[in-house]
Amino acid sequence: MIELVPAIDLIDGKCVRLTQGDYNSKKIYSEDPLEVAQAFEDCGIGRLHVVDLDGAREGRIVNYRVLEKLALKTSLAIDFGGGLKHDCDVEIAFECGAQMVTGGSIAVREPEKFISWLNRYGNGKIILGADARDGKIAVDGWQHTTDKMLVPFIESYFHKGIRSVICTDISRDGMLQGPATALYGKIREALPEIFLTASGGIGCIDDIVQLDEAGIPAVIFGKAIYEGRIRLNDLLRFTNASKN
Repeated sequence: MIELVPAIDLIDGKCVRLTQGDYNSKKIYSEDPLEVAQAFEDCGIGRLHVVDLDGAREGRIVNYRVLEKLALKTSLAIDFGGGLKHDCDVEIAFECGAQMVTGGSIAVREPEKFISWLNRYGNGKIILGADARDGKIAVDGWQHTTDKMLVPFIESYFHKGIRSVICTDISRDGMLQGPATALYGKIREALPEIFLTASGGIGCIDDIVQLDEAGIPAVIFGKAIYEGRIRLNDLLRFTNASKN
């Protein structure tokens, strides 16, 4: 059964969503991220994906107090990303309650530092963020596309010890038009040992069913539930099944 991972994206401590990483498209969904997280927890969700969008833009962790509150007031396993550029940022994230951190741009720009985090904390704590536009890795909050091809990039880190990857198809992010199932299938075919979390494009519960049937281990979604296209009760078919 696919693992459901709701996303909470943070700007100014509020729960927001962007479309294709465009900060000008910001839409605020809640002033209280904790209330949102607790609603997910009440539905049997066990993991939460938290992105510090202020941090991604500024290159340093910003919304760590919100992270701390979410970790203290829920039992959710939080994976945290956005703005993790320095050792101290990662330390703060873990001190504030993150159980895992995701590094994307840092894995491209400073691979030695990213590997040092992997060696220090272990592959159960460090997730590779592999965000792609037209099959190539994008960095800096998706503002720049590199010449690195997606699957070889992930494979290079697999050989260095990475076992968990979050992959976002940027062209689908926030569009609610369905996930890049074929792309995730290619990654799974090339690297079946990777725990792959698909992200981007989820517009309805059937999209999650499609990924589950394709054997994708986990899925991140956000806008679809905030826009009411997926209801909290829809999630119970997955969370209840995972308990059995």
